[in-house]
Amino acid sequence: MSIKKFFDFAKFLNIPVKTTEAKKLKNNRVTAILNNIIVILTDFHFLLGIMRHLFIFIFFFFYCNFIESSNDIDLSLLKIKQGFAISIFAEDLDAPRQMAEGHQGTIFVGEKSGQIIALVDSDKNGQVDSKRLIASNLTYATGVSMFNGDLYFSEISKIWKIIAIEDWLKANIEGMPEKVLVTDELPDDKWHGWKWLKHDAAGGLYLNVGAPCNVCLSDNSKHASILKFHNNQWEYVAKGVRNSVGFDFHPISNKLFFTDNGRDWLGDDSPSCELNRVDINGMFYGFPYKHAVNMVDPEFGQISSGYNFIDPILELGAHVAPTGIAFYNGFSFPDNFRNTLFITLHGSWNRSQKVGYKVLRVEIDEAGEVIAVEDFITGWLQGQTVIGRPSAPFVLSDGSLLISDDQANVIYRITHTQ
Repeated sequence: MSIKKFFDFAKFLNIPVKTTEAKKLKNNRVTAILNNIIVILTDFHFLLGIMRHLFIFIFFFFYCNFIESSNDIDLSLLKIKQGFAISIFAEDLDAPRQMAEGHQGTIFVGEKSGQIIALVDSDKNGQVDSKRLIASNLTYATGVSMFNGDLYFSEISKIWKIIAIEDWLKANIEGMPEKVLVTDELPDDKWHGWKWLKHDAAGGLYLNVGAPCNVCLSDNSKHASILKFHNNQWEYVAKGVRNSVGFDFHPISNKLFFTDNGRDWLGDDSPSCELNRVDINGMFYGFPYKHAVNMVDPEFGQISSGYNFIDPILELGAHVAPTGIAFYNGFSFPDNFRNTLFITLHGSWNRSQKVGYKVLRVEIDEAGEVIAVEDFITGWLQGQTVIGRPSAPFVLSDGSLLISDDQANVIYRITHTQ
């Protein structure tokens, strides 16, 4: 710190600094500065100055964060396909992402803030009337999945489970249940560290491990992949996947479909984010050598990878950020919605003109090919103002569709009205 900056800082905080100490700076700069620090730390006016500026900082911090996370969203601004209605299922959440439902109707939600919550709509009126914290102090707690009554949830490098969660909740009106470690063998890189979890019918747990970068090659083979964990063994489901935050099994073929977020800093319009299909486990989907259908990476594209690349079945657009998908397997929507795929586009963060911020409906034929794409819900992007970020879809057992929003801090419920 320079002498001038030291005194300017003290002056800004209205801290008195003795001139006798200033003269000492000519002879011993370090000693003089240390002496002044001792003086101001023992000065009552100094403490008042610090407290005043600390109060201003805290005020603006909470004010800005309140504005940023306000969940007072105007549903009239959201445009949904004709014949459907949108309402608030749950509010006052804390950055909700993936959802799962227990056999007794409890909705479990992973929140980016580091906790897992349980929601109950006890009177079945389409609105949650109780919320309970069941796990906290987690790192990147976004993924949840139910299997045989047990709740599985993610951290950045670990997967946990709570055995017979709904039975425990009924037997214990307060407290939090014990969590059991499933695995701690995942990388701990925060870049693309959010997890999405999904069980297959046999109990295999599928999860994603994103690339620890915008674009790179990693020495850890688990990076940039979708993995299956079963009987304490790992299996590669898909490789060369930059950052998949959403996958689901087709209700008829049982094939895994997944989205992938394209790399950044190659312009506003390239490369596209993707929808992919897994026909054979362990195939390679291009990253970091190739993106989308035919975008060769300028840095890694000339390297001989030794892989045959699998092209996406649908390009979703650059920077739209797909963060969740779900096949519709309910019965309350029209028949032509059966087995259709819903994709939430979280929205761009570094594009000159924002894109995404909507829910897509994708029709897929019996061969697993895309035959139609349409906007199902739009309106979270008003001009260039973002009023919400759809995060993940989930089909409830009653046939309605839930959409989490980790900016507005709500979960929407979609019902058919005609």
